[in-house]
Amino acid sequence: MTEQSFRSFVSKTLSELFGQIDDLDTDDIDPILSDGVVKVEFEDGSTFVLSQQVPVQELWLAANLSAWHFRYIEQTWVERDTGEAMLPLLSKLFASKLDIPVRF
Repeated sequence: MTEQSFRSFVSKTLSELFGQIDDLDTDDIDPILSDGVVKVEFEDGSTFVLSQQVPVQELWLAANLSAWHFRYIEQTWVERDTGEAMLPLLSKLFASKLDIPVRF
């Protein structure tokens, strides 16, 4: 994938994810989308950050003092070390943090 096509693809992916996060039925979060980054600030002061990493063509997630690195493989963002799909992982992290059911 070229750099430009990666940026375009990630922009669409992050916009869609931002919309889903913004639609969550809670006032406990403040999601922000800006130039290749989705940042979610929680009422307790913690933050989740999902950002594009163009040189390695990955999305990186920082949450709960942990980090994940996702590559796009066979129509799915997959964590490069564990093979875990990104959306179920994000759903689990948000559900745990907000104490509500979440499915992205």
